[in-house]
Amino acid sequence: MFVHTLGNTEVTQLTMGDYDIGDFCWSPDGSQIAFTSSIAEEHSLEDLDLSLMNDVYVMTNSGENHRKYTSSSTTIYSVCFSPDGHSLAVFGSDHSHLNATHAGLYIRSFDEDAAWKPLTKSYDIQLTNSMVSDMRSGIRSNGPVFSEDGAYIYALVTREGGVNLAKTSVYGEGYEWVSYGKRDIYQFELLRGGHFILAAADLTHPGDLYELSPETGQENRLTQHNEQLLNELIIATPEEFQMEASDGAFLQGWIMKPTGTKKGDKIPTVLEIHGGPHAMYGYTFIHEFQLLVARGYAVIYTNPRGGYGYSQEFVSSVRGDYGGRDYQDLMEFTDYAVAHYDYIDEKRLLVTGGSYGGFMTNWIVGHTNRFKAAVTQRSISNWISFYGVSDIGFFFTEDQIGGNVWENTELLWKHSPLAYVHKIETPLLILHGEEDLRCPIEQAEQLFNALKRLGKKTQFIRFPKANHDLSRGGHPGLRVKRLNHIVRWFDEHKDL
Repeated sequence: MFVHTLGNTEVTQLTMGDYDIGDFCWSPDGSQIAFTSSIAEEHSLEDLDLSLMNDVYVMTNSGENHRKYTSSSTTIYSVCFSPDGHSLAVFGSDHSHLNATHAGLYIRSFDEDAAWKPLTKSYDIQLTNSMVSDMRSGIRSNGPVFSEDGAYIYALVTREGGVNLAKTSVYGEGYEWVSYGKRDIYQFELLRGGHFILAAADLTHPGDLYELSPETGQENRLTQHNEQLLNELIIATPEEFQMEASDGAFLQGWIMKPTGTKKGDKIPTVLEIHGGPHAMYGYTFIHEFQLLVARGYAVIYTNPRGGYGYSQEFVSSVRGDYGGRDYQDLMEFTDYAVAHYDYIDEKRLLVTGGSYGGFMTNWIVGHTNRFKAAVTQRSISNWISFYGVSDIGFFFTEDQIGGNVWENTELLWKHSPLAYVHKIETPLLILHGEEDLRCPIEQAEQLFNALKRLGKKTQFIRFPKANHDLSRGGHPGLRVKRLNHIVRWFDEHKDL
């Protein structure tokens, strides 16, 4: 950690050693800095490579006398001081549901006998923004923010397709909504006097700034960055619908159709599947969907089992069941959409998704021939070769699938789409970045070579100098090419 003195070139190094600094926060009087890290000699595990846990430290503003305030039993995402400087609040995970665990809010004072107090344990909600969008990249959701009087802590909450601002009492007496509406608030700032600046998107607007008065609930829109462009385009408004899965679970979904659709029209329809799987589709603007609609396709999308925004049980139920209930949710969702929207052409269904959505696309075409064509993006095809080579480590496979390569080879293969490649009849386009460290490109290479060896209809497009973030933060030229390839593949195969 370094401190740069404004007005000159002076830089002071505050920390040094074989550890990284995660989040950090200055105390209100500027005398202390709280930060998150994993320091080997102060961690409860001897080998930090085997741990997902980190700790909260506080040091002086000169980098001296750091002191640990956690017990290496939680993953801390962000940290902040209370206004009086006497307490810390953090977002963290106790890993009770491993990778699928809802983020929780915790608080503790600096008293010697104080302990961390969970404030949201009983709420069954996901703190922070977990919305999927291709309109922003690298924007970090806010950490906890204290009210000016220190009585409340503000946080973004992901729930049932929306992300809004809420507050909870430091005494853990429940939470209240501060903002409302079907929208996607991805950042906020608390101003002096208690007003907020919100950065928010919705179904038809990519994002703008708003000033919110919590006393009155009134909002003042401060920017209209995309107004001129949006006025030149026809923007489709997604229609929300809800359905009950065969096991009684609530599924929330959306459908978009081209402008000018008339009664009796039959429209080719794309099923879009989000990544994660612990993420959420919802009330936000997605450029890819708008492009597909503009090119004459209807688009349907939902949050199958495993997505955030609902209950902890809903999120964690996908673990150990990839290709099971989640696949069933997507097929039942498609059935429902076809039955209730007569303009969907059931004979011209198409499917695409990236990351987990790419895995599920691979899985779908290996288990059903109902889709005319598919596009798999930055996907997983083989859990055995994926083990230990992703930038999210070996933890992900063990957590999500339930085993490792030397003890559970058959289990990992059972959940691998590559095991069913001989059953694939759907024309499959494979898109993958060559510098993808999350889902390494060998996953795409194996799938492509198997399909070619079997004489299947496939193409493989490699994107040079592109990583897992291509669709959101990749080079603009490559992002355009990616979208053009998706549309091209669907155009070429929807009527075959």
